[in-house]
Amino acid sequence: MSFFKKIFSSEKKENLSQEAKQSLDKGLEKSKTSFFSKLTKAVAGKSKVDDEVLDNLEEILVSSDVGVNTTLKIITRIEERVAADKYLGTDELNQILREEIAGLLSETNSGEATEFEIPKDKKPYVLMVVGVNGVGKTTTIGKLAHQFNKAGYKVVLGAADTFRAAAIDQLQIWADRVGVPIVKQQMGSDPASVAFDTLQSAVSQDADVVIIDTAGRLHNKVNLMNELTKVKRVMQKVLEDAPHDVLLVLDGSTGQNAFEQAKQFTAATEVTSLAVTKLDGTAKGGVVIGISDQFQIPVKYIGVGEGIDDLQVFNKHEFVDSFFK
Repeated sequence: MSFFKKIFSSEKKENLSQEAKQSLDKGLEKSKTSFFSKLTKAVAGKSKVDDEVLDNLEEILVSSDVGVNTTLKIITRIEERVAADKYLGTDELNQILREEIAGLLSETNSGEATEFEIPKDKKPYVLMVVGVNGVGKTTTIGKLAHQFNKAGYKVVLGAADTFRAAAIDQLQIWADRVGVPIVKQQMGSDPASVAFDTLQSAVSQDADVVIIDTAGRLHNKVNLMNELTKVKRVMQKVLEDAPHDVLLVLDGSTGQNAFEQAKQFTAATEVTSLAVTKLDGTAKGGVVIGISDQFQIPVKYIGVGEGIDDLQVFNKHEFVDSFFK
């Protein structure tokens, strides 16, 4: 048993509900089908894992948007196992890949939550959401509000993306749909002022969770950095340790563009967790593996469908299981 397999198998494994697991399986279907059709062709006529198989595997992983650096890390680990075992058959490659990818995900996503829950010592728990326009940021916030609300938490939304009127309107629609209060001002208002008012309102209502939307533009990284820093600083006038989580939302279907967005936002602010959306409509599900590994930021949520319950807490065990099922 490899070192990474030991880590992976020794952790407590929490299973998803049957409905959530089916949703995950369905959401990763395109990624899995694309990956394994390529892998089948790569090992056709081969009985052992040799240099040609590894070269083909490298190309498959890169084309599946796992990313070059993460791909090279996986290939190196497999090469080490081939050298140690002297002979590895191609029929074992599937299991080897499963173990090594599981090991990579375990390094970054160790001890993560398996349900929509918040730390007991943080009330209200403040979640600031960042990401470019079009990645599903507002939808993710709405679905998060629904999931936390369903779990019994009292939720307040803050519409601090005052750069676009549509962002405020969209968040209002989600607040109405989910049945949670929203704090908002007019388009063009100071985002930090909205965040301040939201936290004050949440404290007065004895809320459990606060979710703050922020502007999704990247055309000027310095301005973005200054704005997000100001929002955090002003929130800390109400709660000195806010925000407790800075969640970056990425569109999984954009593949390598998601890597670039992650690079830009991690340079602009301290991102503490990731949500990867739209995995159901793409064959680029490998991006979850690469981004988690390259940025060493845990993936907290994944979007595997358009339904209100199709935002899931990322469970590395179930993700790998669905991908290699």
